[in-house]
Amino acid sequence: MGQVNNVTEFILLGLTQNPEVQKLLFVVFTVIYLLTLAGNLLIVVIVTITASPALRSPMYFFLSFLSFIDGCYSSTMTPKIIIDLLAKKKTISFSGCMTQLFAEHFFGGVEILLLTVMAYDRYVAICKPLHYMITMNQRVCGLLVAVAWTGGFLHALIQTLFMVWLPFCGPNIIDHFLCDLFPLLKLTCTDTQTLGIFVVANSGLMCMFMFSILITSYILILCSLRTRSSEGQRKALSTCTSHITVVVLFFVPCIFVYLRPVTTFPIDKAVAVFYTLITPMLNPLIYTLRNAEVKHAMKKLWNKNVIFDKNSCG
Repeated sequence: MGQVNNVTEFILLGLTQNPEVQKLLFVVFTVIYLLTLAGNLLIVVIVTITASPALRSPMYFFLSFLSFIDGCYSSTMTPKIIIDLLAKKKTISFSGCMTQLFAEHFFGGVEILLLTVMAYDRYVAICKPLHYMITMNQRVCGLLVAVAWTGGFLHALIQTLFMVWLPFCGPNIIDHFLCDLFPLLKLTCTDTQTLGIFVVANSGLMCMFMFSILITSYILILCSLRTRSSEGQRKALSTCTSHITVVVLFFVPCIFVYLRPVTTFPIDKAVAVFYTLITPMLNPLIYTLRNAEVKHAMKKLWNKNVIFDKNSCG
């Protein structure tokens, strides 16, 4: 198929055409974005700077990377969404659209693999505690993170190259507030049924497969807790509950959006708002509110800053 591309930019219809609602969403999304950056940056700072021995375990090493990815993901998507809420004409260049698509699937792919790595880390820590520090040594942790980054890059590269080489003859109006696979496929001047199978295979089935592995691993972990003491059960359940909550918040929208034929629904925009803005903001809250070590490190860091400020004033 020869590439035919008469489209140099896309027009985004956005979330709503109501000016008053757009202004309200501008304020709400700006607050959410700032909270997302602050929360995820705080976790990265606490894990990497705080000298607490409790935060030197592989779990917090992976958690700091997850927060870093959430911050990057939010920063590649949210500023454009916020700016467009006040713009009269919401446009994005073809190259800008492909860049946004790549960033979304790159950081999303890395997060999927990193959540899988974190589930494996919890499985080894709880089910094979005597082998934990040997199995999850520094070299293995670094390798697993590198695999997550590489896997996310390859996934995003495949999706983006697949979309770049599709023919776009017009129209160029996307009924969405960002560039994503299904809204773009509706604009291509070629048969989308076959293409939809590729999207389902590369995104939908990937999400479903990883989600199944994660849920299975947590079921095995929960089954192994029957032989533990009450205190051990409580601590493990607290940690696993945080992980399971994040997994469900991330994977359920992903499966809903990509594991279906090439079609769009009115609810797609609300789902996209959830996984683009809400989930990256909730992740640090979920991990900090249910994690005694992180809360203790936050208090320690806060007290250290307060003492430093008092000494400076004195």
